[in-house]
Amino acid sequence: MKLYSYFRSSASFRVRIALALKGLPYVYEPVHLAKGHQLQDDFTGVNADALVPVLEVDGLRLTQSMAIMEFLDEQFPQCPLMPKEAAGRARVRALCQSIACEIHPLNNLRVLKYLTGTLKLDEDSKNTWYHHWVRSGLEAFEKQLQHPATGRFCHGDHVSMADCVLVPQIFNANRFKVDLSGLDRTLQIFEACMALPAFQVAQPSACPDFEA
Repeated sequence: MKLYSYFRSSASFRVRIALALKGLPYVYEPVHLAKGHQLQDDFTGVNADALVPVLEVDGLRLTQSMAIMEFLDEQFPQCPLMPKEAAGRARVRALCQSIACEIHPLNNLRVLKYLTGTLKLDEDSKNTWYHHWVRSGLEAFEKQLQHPATGRFCHGDHVSMADCVLVPQIFNANRFKVDLSGLDRTLQIFEACMALPAFQVAQPSACPDFEA
């Protein structure tokens, strides 16, 4: 397997966690998003969306982190990331999409660069944008965790895909100094995840392209 990744990419982080949970080795291929490597012809030939992650496995070239994680869960059943029951799978997918579809797209690197580059917002204005959407999204996520199916992790007492999506978002929120006060259940789950080796080895500081 080969994973095209960037250490700060939340979407890549999700897939790195999933691979680590399943014990799947892979070759790490860095794509430096901040330097625009994803826009170069050699990478757009790999992924026309000019995004990471991309996972190459068994002659396939897979894109979009959610699709990649579901593929991995179907092909490699060890350490399942989705519940067995349909209602549980629907809840986990909904939790994932609350972050992957409602929070992350508004705050990824290309959006933030557009705000400061094209729209000429200053750093304070950009950060206000970021803080607003992350905070409001996580407040909604916290409410969703007030559910009887929530356990030690987002769904029950076993790690699911929802935890793989949550942890990178909290990393980014901390990096941008978002106020996380009052998000008690969310942060408890984050801490439970980060106590696990799979989350530790997948975190940005453990990546070969990490920059302080």
